Amino acid sequence: MSSRTHPTVAVLMGGPSAEREVSLSSGRACAAALREYGYQNVIEVDAGRDLCAVLEQLKPDVALNCLHGPWGEDGCVQGILEWMKIPYTHSGVLASAVAMDKQRSKDMFRVAGLPVVESLIVPAQQVRDGHVMTPPYVVKPNNEGSSVGVYLVSDAANGPPQLDANMPEMVMVETFAPGRELTTTVIGDRALTVTDIITTGWYDYDAKYKEGRSSHIVPADIPQNIFDLCLEYAVRAHKALGCRGVSRTDFRWDETRGIDGLILLETNTQPGMTGTSLSPEQAQATGMSFPELCHWMVEDASCAR
Repeated sequence: MSSRTHPTVAVLMGGPSAEREVSLSSGRACAAALREYGYQNVIEVDAGRDLCAVLEQLKPDVALNCLHGPWGEDGCVQGILEWMKIPYTHSGVLASAVAMDKQRSKDMFRVAGLPVVESLIVPAQQVRDGHVMTPPYVVKPNNEGSSVGVYLVSDAANGPPQLDANMPEMVMVETFAPGRELTTTVIGDRALTVTDIITTGWYDYDAKYKEGRSSHIVPADIPQNIFDLCLEYAVRAHKALGCRGVSRTDFRWDETRGIDGLILLETNTQPGMTGTSLSPEQAQATGMSFPELCHWMVEDASCAR
């Protein structure tokens, strides 16, 4: 990052993915936090096809990447920033691309000895035509986040799910992992804490981002050995994918099975930074305010990540 006293920070947000609105919320929150911390030159950039031209004109010292979903989180924007030699936050090109591909990231987790459920990549039409896996199972896009387009097929289902027409041609089908929803944020190479996410139903898009649809217990009231394993697994997942900066790893834990019931679902290389987001909440719980977290990300920014 530039050694200038008051660096210009371009906060990248919005973009064309299904997670656009969440990204806009993340970006605005981070921009406000940086200004609160004392940054004087913070520019909010709604990233579109003209992003290269906009960045060329702005010539920022650093890019705080608050984009979510394909294009902004899968290595594409990271490649642009590398090409333009603009230091940026979060993970680099390769780690971003692999983490966004749920099946490939699972392959990496298996190699690292981390517990994941079985999954398949199959045509969406095949899923509509009949069960491709014994219920209960979950169907979702292989490269979206924020529980966009997720279908839970229960063991009482009479037939296969009728997937929405805008689902991608190929989808992931994975064994349903029952239990409590847990998550752990990693900053640098340090796991912060564990959150137990309480919701009345499926932890879907609305439960994640609408006020009152879920509650968070931080730190999670779970046995110490499970708590410690979440911390350990999150760091191992972060390192297995080659992540940098901030990441968040999600788990399901079936408490009836003890340690064997802890399953790693996925790692998010650019966690949400909205008012209901988990990573800022975990940072706050461990003594780091939201402005301090955003400052840490800017200070950590670099190329060749």
